[in-house]
Amino acid sequence: MRLPYDDFFPSIASIDSISSTAHSTNSRPPGTLRAARMSALKIVTIYTDGGCVGNPGPGGWAAVLLWNGRKKELNGGAPATTNNRMELSAAIQGLRALKEPCQIELWTDSEYLRKGITEWLAGWKARGWKTRDKTPVKNSDLWRELDSATSGHQINWRWVKGHAGHEHNERCDTLAQEAIFKVRKEHGPVRLKTALAAFKMGLDTGETPTKPLW
Repeated sequence: MRLPYDDFFPSIASIDSISSTAHSTNSRPPGTLRAARMSALKIVTIYTDGGCVGNPGPGGWAAVLLWNGRKKELNGGAPATTNNRMELSAAIQGLRALKEPCQIELWTDSEYLRKGITEWLAGWKARGWKTRDKTPVKNSDLWRELDSATSGHQINWRWVKGHAGHEHNERCDTLAQEAIFKVRKEHGPVRLKTALAAFKMGLDTGETPTKPLW
């Protein structure tokens, strides 16, 4: 889902136009085209967080995007999910909010997210979304979404210690908690119990979707 933040990320010259100019003028020596592309990208910082009550249980995710002195906050939730699914959802939604390729510093307090995208993902894909012991990758639906959401961006995946007083990480935590509160209030105990039972039935495959509710 791409969110309408054109005011947050105004248009710049496209990468294609920069590539065409570099080729036609032949003004850059070999090896500098990539640098030209990188220099054209906006430098964006994204902080993400996610969690749930019960694990599994009602959950929330949040992302804080920073660019050129501006800030955009996003959050959402699901009535039945896990901590890991909400961490993945936070990164997905943060990246989906971008309207063009960017150079990104993405900070997360989830080693599951950081190691998954930087160390494990390539192997999972090569094995047809199976682990080394040939079992299905949990949350593969969201890993596929995240893999798609990274396309076109230059991303440095960074880890920040959670609940350690870091301003933007703490803000993400607050936003995620607000999302959980909203989910619990809107659904009520009976609907939450039903949603949790349905989620648990599909938990082993990791294919039960946990889409943001707003």
